This record gives sequence, C-alpha cells and structure tokens, in this order.
Amino acid sequence: MLGAVASGRPHRTTPPPSAPPRTTSPRSTPWRQRAEIAFFVTPALALMALFIAWPVLSAVRFSVYDWNGLGPLDDFVGFANYADVLKDDVFTDAVIHNLVIVVGSIIVQLPLGVALALLLNRRMAGQGLLRTLIFVPYVLAEVIAGVIWFQLLQPDYGLIDAIMGGIGLTPPDEGWLGTPEVTLWVVLAVLTWKYLGLAVLLFLAGLQSVPEELYEAAQLDGASWFQTQWRVSIPLLGPTIRTWCFLSMIGSIQCFDMIWVLTGGGPADATTTMATYLVDEGTNRHNYGIAGAASVVLFAIAFVMALAYQLVVLRRDTKEEA
Repeated sequence: MLGAVASGRPHRTTPPPSAPPRTTSPRSTPWRQRAEIAFFVTPALALMALFIAWPVLSAVRFSVYDWNGLGPLDDFVGFANYADVLKDDVFTDAVIHNLVIVVGSIIVQLPLGVALALLLNRRMAGQGLLRTLIFVPYVLAEVIAGVIWFQLLQPDYGLIDAIMGGIGLTPPDEGWLGTPEVTLWVVLAVLTWKYLGLAVLLFLAGLQSVPEELYEAAQLDGASWFQTQWRVSIPLLGPTIRTWCFLSMIGSIQCFDMIWVLTGGGPADATTTMATYLVDEGTNRHNYGIAGAASVVLFAIAFVMALAYQLVVLRRDTKEEA
C-alpha cells in the first residue's frame, strides 16, 4: 500500500462479492396470481349466482308450469304460458307503454338535461344550490317520491288541483291519476322530475372534461356563447349522451316502483308496464307460470334492445377508444 502511494497510483480494492439475485419459481407466480384473483372474485360471483342467475333460472323453470305458488311443480304446460302472455292484450299494451316511456324519457330529458347542464356549467351566484336542488329528486327513494306525488295529484284537496283552480284552469273530472287518457303522461312527467337530476349530473361531468383551450380558441375566433356550446360542448358530450341514453332506456324498460305507487298499473290498465304486469299476475292473481313467462319475455326484450344499442350506437365509442 505504501508503495502504491509513493508511486502515485491509486490503490485498487476488490469489491465484496454481491449476493446472488433471488430467483422465484416460474410456477409459483401464476398460481399465486390466480389464487388472489379467485379470492377477490369468488364473493362477487357467489352473490351474482345467488341473486341474479338463480332467480332467472327459477323464472324460466316456473314459466313452463301451470303453478299457483303452492305445492309441487307437476302440471307441465311447455310454452303455453308464453303463448297466453303474447296473446294477452294487457301485456301487449304494457309493451307499448314501456316503449312510450323509453322514447318520451329520452325526448324530454335529453334537451332539458343538456340545457340545464350548460347553464349550470357557467359561473353564477348560487350555482351549488341550484345543482343540489336539481339532483335532490334523484336521491329520493322511488316509493317516497311516489307517495309525495300521489298526495299532490289527488283531486279536490291536492296541491296541483288547488293551483290550477287558483289560476282558472279546470283539472280532469276523475283526477290526474284516474283519467286513462292523461295518466300515462302524468306518470311520464313525474319520472322526468325524478330522473332529470341524473342526466344533468352526467352531462356536467362530461363538460368538466372539455379543455378550456377550446373555449378560448372559439372566443378568439369571435364565436358567441351559444355558438361555442353548439359547436364545441355538445359534440364533445356525444359519448356521455349516448351512455345516458342507454341507462335511460334500460331503466324505462324495468320501470316499476313509481308506477306501482302512483297508479298500480291503472286506471283500466292505462299505465301497466311489463314489470307491473308480471308482479300483478304473480302476487295478486297467483299465476306464477304466467308471471315467469312474462319475466322471461321482459328479459328477452331488454337484452335484445341493449345488444342492438351496443352494436349500433355504442360501437362507435368503443372503436374510437380502441
């Protein structure tokens, strides 16, 4: 060492031997990953099997028997229940009512939701309060909202009739919920009040993702606020609008709670939907075979509509993401 210092050459020290890298068995990692996936996925699959798959299979099983809910399943009738359901005028009218609710909800809620979202996206006094007031009806349970509107729409002593009488208008003689010609439209108005907040919330979330640079560029080009919203905001809201339309369509097909509380499907089956039809046949008439067949038909209609919407409308968004 002294010789190395005297000669001006640095002393080289040999580094300590490094520990060999740990090697993992190539077989242990995949099995461990599979075990972790199975541990977290199994509870969800068990719940889906218990609350979704098993009821669906049970409904299919009941649909091929003439069963009143008591005793064993002995009277096998095959597809006779399906034929009775499809030939029933009440059920065909229920399908039409569901389609009216689907189309009416989209036609009414879409422009209102977009307009309110565009207005609430601007800075204004009381913006948070307005957003809360619009979203509160969606937070309420369907049964609570239905009971509230049932009391408001009562003839003679309801608040709606009192307001109309005060301004010189005459309400229907049999009440808003007792006149077959107007009851379905009244239900559609209540559904719009109930679920408009969800549309506004989704559209506001979509507007938050629009870059501010686009608005600034439009203003520099001399575009007005209306032109900016029409040419920039609404086109960029396309994926959000299409997703909301899908959710609205599925919810309208399965609509039950609000209609059951307001009208129970009446008067004279004027507001009967597929969901209220099968519940009435099962719980009130004890025709569980007919109710099972109606539930399978409802599932098939919802599945076909959802699949068609995915392939025709939402396919564009999936292609753009890919």
